[in-house]
Amino acid sequence: MTHHDTEITDHSTETTPTDRFAPFAEQALAGRIALVAGATRGAGRAIARDLARAGAYVHCTGRSTAGQPSDYGRDETIEGTVSLITAEGGQAVSHICDHLDPVQIAEVVRRIEDAHGRLDILVNDIGGEAYVDWGTPFWQTDRETEMRIVRAGLLTHLYTAHAALPLLSRTKGGLHVEITDGTAAYNAIHYRENIFLDLTKTAVSRLAFGLGHELDTVGATAVALTPGWLRSEMMLDLFDTDEDNWMRDSLDENRSEPPRDFAISETPHLLGRSVVALAADPDRHRFNTTTQDTHSLATHYGFNDLDGSRPNSWSFIAALEDDPAADARAFR
Repeated sequence: MTHHDTEITDHSTETTPTDRFAPFAEQALAGRIALVAGATRGAGRAIARDLARAGAYVHCTGRSTAGQPSDYGRDETIEGTVSLITAEGGQAVSHICDHLDPVQIAEVVRRIEDAHGRLDILVNDIGGEAYVDWGTPFWQTDRETEMRIVRAGLLTHLYTAHAALPLLSRTKGGLHVEITDGTAAYNAIHYRENIFLDLTKTAVSRLAFGLGHELDTVGATAVALTPGWLRSEMMLDLFDTDEDNWMRDSLDENRSEPPRDFAISETPHLLGRSVVALAADPDRHRFNTTTQDTHSLATHYGFNDLDGSRPNSWSFIAALEDDPAADARAFR
């Protein structure tokens, strides 16, 4: 984007990485304090970067460090996220934190309180999808192995919210965002192919619903937010493609991966821009207790993904049920 773009304008002119990741000229979130739980990679990293580009001071948490790599077998670190933010002109600090340990979370919140005396934006992004044993019947799974997604994807959210909301609720207008998978309408009638994943993701949406009712009494907002098919670093590596060639590779009939449907995928920054747009909207409370998706918010606020498109993943998925030959490109 050019230096004249804001966080909620049309970014269809973006072409080069330098322009694409330039800081927002209009710092709509200047002075805001944010905590992104699970900011090491993927959605969390993009959300943290986009919040910082919009002027927020971002506290980034994660377990993966240079000295202690991820159990996912990934190279990304929480310090790496902060390095990206500071290189882009943003303000951020990293905290090594296991969000299954309430003591560690409380220490992060204490540091935020000591440094700023407030918390305006909390994003619960910790997932755990890499732990899922796809295709195995529930009664044949290893319970303790599969429980890792429940712990990582739900218990961390509960513990983090419980520790951070006393500070966030102290100032009127706070925003709590739960990152989930699947719209409320889709998840209401579709099984997510694994009991542990299905329960975790629907519970996260329900958590935002419940917290929204309680935060309403103090003038704060809780929203669950889902991306479509997220084109994360892990997903690109899984399909042996990259950010420059993913569309070409999706449509290559000589390749089995990525699947053709990957042509609907979106960058994690569509999710990041959604969080920024919500945080910058003085009327965001209209979305309190709801589950929103990136396409709906992009349409509502008028922003696009990095390539200028606006992928509508959930409509495409619905179309596939009626027409398996549906072309993802018609939904971008």
